Order: sequence, then structure tokens, then C-alpha cells
Amino acid sequence: MSHAILDLVQQAMASPWLYAVLFGLALLDGFFPIVPAETAVITAGVFAASGETNLALVIVVAALGAFAGDHISYLIGNRSGGRLRKKKAFVWARGALEERGGLVLVVARYIPGGRTATTLTMGAVRHPLRSFTFFDAIAASTWGVYSGLIGFFGGMAFENDPVKGLLLGLGIAVSVTVIVEVVRWIRKRRATQPSPEGLTTDIPV
Repeated sequence: MSHAILDLVQQAMASPWLYAVLFGLALLDGFFPIVPAETAVITAGVFAASGETNLALVIVVAALGAFAGDHISYLIGNRSGGRLRKKKAFVWARGALEERGGLVLVVARYIPGGRTATTLTMGAVRHPLRSFTFFDAIAASTWGVYSGLIGFFGGMAFENDPVKGLLLGLGIAVSVTVIVEVVRWIRKRRATQPSPEGLTTDIPV
């Protein structure tokens, strides 16, 4: 069974449509976050280690798709801001924007659900498009490099066993996400603790 699955994956990696699919998945992930865009990019990175895909092209296509998808999400938020304002994710993203500005878009890329919540919110609060585009270019580029490289290094580590390489790459991605969430939880816990004067400092994280 595992060999059959590996054969199917290898055929997909060799398809001339691979890069179009990667672009489409990264685009859809901007406003439909259950799409496995990161998994697809990591997988393509794994097979780049054996020369079956082009790592540079994987990274560029993924980044461009993410960039386009984020702008669609921004537009959706811009058009439906009134309906979003009461949602918990909107409140979180708005608070983070007030504290960090456009940089939150880069950080949110690695928080589950944070990317979509932030891009929608930035559109809903009418965050300047020029600023959004600038920070999103950084976010999309770093995400493309990050996803492609962890797959590539996983593939290099297990050159003769791409399944293990994929599992290693996905494990690294999950570990990074967990670390980010733990740091956020600690910062939030500290921010809401009573100050020496008995006051509570509630800073959005």
C-alpha cells in the first residue's frame, strides 16, 4: 500500500501541472484555510532533493499563490467588514494590528487560522493597501522559502526514502507552529497577570 501511495505521489510530482496546482492551492489557502497548501509545498520540496521538482520554482510559485490569495482575502474582508466585526478571530486580529501594525501579517502566517483572520481583518478595517501589499510580500516570500526548504532538507536527510523525508518536514512544520503557540500563550498569560499595583494589563497578542 505504501509503495502504491508513493508511486502516486511521484507521478504527481512529475506532472507538468504540478506548479499550477501548487499556485492554486496556495491561493485558495488564503481564504479557505483547510486547503493543504503547506503540505503540498513541503512535499514538492522533499522531491526537489532528488531532482524530481525544481526547488526555486516551487518556492516562487508557492509565494506568488499565497500573495494572490491574501489579496483576495483582503478584498473579501473589505467588502464584508460589517459582518466580521463580532467574530472572535476578527477581534484578535484587530487587537494585534493595533499593537504591531503590518508586522502581524508576517507573524500570523505561522499561527493556525491567523493568516486568514489577519488578511480579512486588514481588509475590513481598511488598512492601507500599499502597506498590506508590502508586508504581505514579506510574509508570502518567507512562507514559500520556509515550506520549500524544510521539505528539501527533509528529502536530503532521507534521500532514498521520500516518505520519511516528508514526515520529517511535516514534523518540523508542526513543531514550529507549536512553539509559536506556546510563546503566544506565555506572553498572553504574562500580559493578563495583575501588576504590582493590583491592576491588570490586558495587551492583545
